[in-house]
Amino acid sequence: MKGIWTILLLILSNCFMTLAWYGHLKLQEMKISESWPLLGVILFSWGIAFFEYCAQVPANRIGFIENGGPFNLMQLKVIQEVISLTVFSIIAMFLFKGQPLQWNHLAAFACLILAVFFVFLK
Repeated sequence: MKGIWTILLLILSNCFMTLAWYGHLKLQEMKISESWPLLGVILFSWGIAFFEYCAQVPANRIGFIENGGPFNLMQLKVIQEVISLTVFSIIAMFLFKGQPLQWNHLAAFACLILAVFFVFLK
């Protein structure tokens, strides 16, 4: 069960992370934040990133093997990276409609899935 909670919290965390890192670009495209000073954009992103950390830190604590979770540190990191790119790709396709997935993106994802496979080998 701790593994499932870890993955769900990582998905939530990465939704916030993607919005914190790239959401301001959509706001600028929509003419909402184009007049904001850079510091305003940074503070806006930090506000969103706070919620990222509210999910990321518990995910790592719950999932870490030394806290009774199922994953070692390398496994947590590789899982997080795969979730990060998956969440980013989904949000980018819906938020930034001019960013289609191409064959090379899918090939890169296949390599990431292989990375997960290899990190879990004994």
